[in-house]
Amino acid sequence: MTSTHRTAVPSVPDVLSTARSVRLAAAGLSLIAVCYGLARFAYGLFVPAFRKAFELDAATAGAIASGSYVAYGVGILAATALTPRVGARVVSVAAGVLATAGTTLIALSPGAAMLTVGVLVAGSSTGVASPPLAHAIAFRVAPRARNRIQTIVNAGTGAGVMVSGPIALLTQEQWRAAWLTFAVLAAVVTVWAAVTVPAARETTTAPPDRGRRSPRELLPHGSARLLGAAGVMGAASAFGQDLLTNVGRHSPSLSTVAWIVLGACGLFGAAAGDAADRLGLRTAWTTLMVALSVTTATVAAAPHLFVVALIATGVFGAVYIALTGVLLVWSTRLFALHPARGVGLAFLFIAVGQAVAAPALGAVADHTTLTAAFWLAAVLALVGARHGPVITAGRDRGPRR
Repeated sequence: MTSTHRTAVPSVPDVLSTARSVRLAAAGLSLIAVCYGLARFAYGLFVPAFRKAFELDAATAGAIASGSYVAYGVGILAATALTPRVGARVVSVAAGVLATAGTTLIALSPGAAMLTVGVLVAGSSTGVASPPLAHAIAFRVAPRARNRIQTIVNAGTGAGVMVSGPIALLTQEQWRAAWLTFAVLAAVVTVWAAVTVPAARETTTAPPDRGRRSPRELLPHGSARLLGAAGVMGAASAFGQDLLTNVGRHSPSLSTVAWIVLGACGLFGAAAGDAADRLGLRTAWTTLMVALSVTTATVAAAPHLFVVALIATGVFGAVYIALTGVLLVWSTRLFALHPARGVGLAFLFIAVGQAVAAPALGAVADHTTLTAAFWLAAVLALVGARHGPVITAGRDRGPRR
């Protein structure tokens, strides 16, 4: 009887070799780059071209961007539910397919309707991409390298943003060529993910539960703190280039340069995994949230000085990616047996925080100044710094081998 029960328990697969872990990191970083940096965030760089081509007013262009947030949330929920059932590889490939399809639709759009569909499809790819990659790394990468690989992959956002900027600068009048380029890159990375991301389904050290799950099982102790921190971090980082363009009165080209710098510096966020290991999650989180506050305040204090704003924007890129990396490590430790769920919820609450804060801070800007709204965002970051991770010893390292 005992023997029969043990054969029903799924075993944890062998860890990947160092070489395969490196290949997984490279493919995962590239998938995050095309989904986040190209398929989703590049839309903002091409809004002037889209408005001219399709005669969109500002409200319509903003509504399309808001729809991308909704698609992102739907993508996260779908990936969180599907990854344990169909495997990390299938869901990762689905993210790449969505990015490829969305960018292709945008490139071929004859009007605003197809443009909107393309933006929504492309935006959903970002929500689908992170949970399966985090899941695969949590269960298939050796513990000593796990945090590093997680945050290297997460830094793909910076790589994608860095690539999209120069393309936007060079192709504003030929924006269809830019988006076709994005589609080709997304297709290539999708094939790469299909042959690199492990196909492992959810693997636990206990029999899978096919019945009801208790609230504690779905949301382990400490989940509220994680999700609250993610929401506040999202709220504190809700404003991006607005200060440079609206307060600093810098040209769109200079703002695009700042966007490129933001992405390039975001690659430094890959060090978040090592920082979490050396400093501890709580210290890393507190330090980075304080840095986010100082950076936001610096830009608010000197928006007209482009050099200051450029440096602050670069620091913001590094800090933002590092913070999402810390949240990723925090969630995979807390949700040790269900990392896709933890990462999905954490990233969803970042988006919720941004979606709630953006109009709220916008209202503050309308009644006072945009600079005042940025000062408020800096205060929110300080509030978030006080609510760092509290991880129990038993959940500190994720799935054991």
